[in-house]
Amino acid sequence: MFGDKLPTHPSLQPPGQLKQSRRNLPKAQEAIYEFLLEIVKNWPPEDVLKEFRHLFIHHSDTVSSNTLPYLYEIVFANQEQEFQHTLKRSCYILINNWDITRNRESIQQLLQLFSDPILYKHTISPTLKRLREWLRNFIASPDFQELKLFTARYDDRLHWSQRYASYLLVPQYINLENPMEQRQAARNLSRKLKEKFKFDLAMYTASSQASLPPEVIPKDRKFDNPTSLGDDVLRLIKRIVAKRGFFSYPNIAHIFINQTQNSSYRAFKQSLLEYLIFSVEKDEFASILKSQLAEKLESLYAEHDDKPINNALILRTANRVLEYLTTENHQEPSSLFVLLLSQGNSLTLVVVLLKIILICRYARTHLEARIADLIRYYSSYSEEECQWVVNFFEMFRIITAIYTENIEYNLVNMSESCSRQQIEADMTAYRIFSQLKHRRYSEPDMLELKTVEASFELPSEEMTS
Repeated sequence: MFGDKLPTHPSLQPPGQLKQSRRNLPKAQEAIYEFLLEIVKNWPPEDVLKEFRHLFIHHSDTVSSNTLPYLYEIVFANQEQEFQHTLKRSCYILINNWDITRNRESIQQLLQLFSDPILYKHTISPTLKRLREWLRNFIASPDFQELKLFTARYDDRLHWSQRYASYLLVPQYINLENPMEQRQAARNLSRKLKEKFKFDLAMYTASSQASLPPEVIPKDRKFDNPTSLGDDVLRLIKRIVAKRGFFSYPNIAHIFINQTQNSSYRAFKQSLLEYLIFSVEKDEFASILKSQLAEKLESLYAEHDDKPINNALILRTANRVLEYLTTENHQEPSSLFVLLLSQGNSLTLVVVLLKIILICRYARTHLEARIADLIRYYSSYSEEECQWVVNFFEMFRIITAIYTENIEYNLVNMSESCSRQQIEADMTAYRIFSQLKHRRYSEPDMLELKTVEASFELPSEEMTS
């Protein structure tokens, strides 16, 4: 250990040397990244963790002593923001590599390093004092909360909001200011969580409808309900899947796209409003939605009203309508969201959101980022206090799993005496069957988003914010 004996405090260095330190920051940061990348690929995880602790937490004289001077470059330049960025990217370098090898224990142990009591130990060294203060600030920052999402899935004592980590990760991977390692790690984990939920939901629906009594079914063929809706989830899926054939949501979306492809932007907005409220079961919901959205759509990008519709306008319009229905300032729920949900319209609102991303798949990532905003807002409440909005989140991930993933759900009539007209009136005679689709309705990847952004000539915030 160096203890309290570290290199000279920057206030004692000549001004010219401080300027030189700032110029060397990128070089110092890159040296740290290369060192960590080298050891994480070649060393046992326990040795990597020990080295990380020596470098960032204890500042010890070990193998990383050759790397410590680069850390001091950042400290002596008095650039806390650069230190935070370096520390965050260093964490994601390790997380990315361990995630590839499914080494979840090491990821958990990495975050546990930040619980070291030494961070709160008094020191007379100005440099150590600064380092520990920066580390404590990092622990209290949103960046560290984002890191914790990578271990939340292994914690049985989850806050209700962590069930939706696949959405909470979205803002991380669409934020171009985040390190590429963080964006990749966030996207990979988000995909894995969605895949797991999709698989668990399909297996649960299959096992819960087994003809054998529950006590007779082997343990390895029993699957837990991945939702918080209880047995109601089966009725919900049946109700949603019953919309098949001509009146299925994808088919109606396809018809809308074909009918509006040569229209003016003004005509497109008018048709969009009719499309969103088409076949809405609740007249009151349709009335509120139509009156509220009509006013906003009329003035939306009005300078383009007489121009032909194009992909850029469709994307922008889809993003804005999604915001009207969820959160306009990306922090608090919109007044329309609160109004619709307060009247018990969770399912209908989810269907309207689905209809938007079915006509513009590039808006899906934007929608999921807004869902993340809502989850963060309501996370300060207990599940009991905001059960109505938790139900909305549950319905959202169930319906998007059914319609935007690669598993197809179908209803099969198990009773010959049950007519087609009785489907929605009585679902007991129907069973849910799921199978893989040949063609997956997938969300665009980061490279695809960049390509679309360039071809549409949209600023990055239109794609990601």
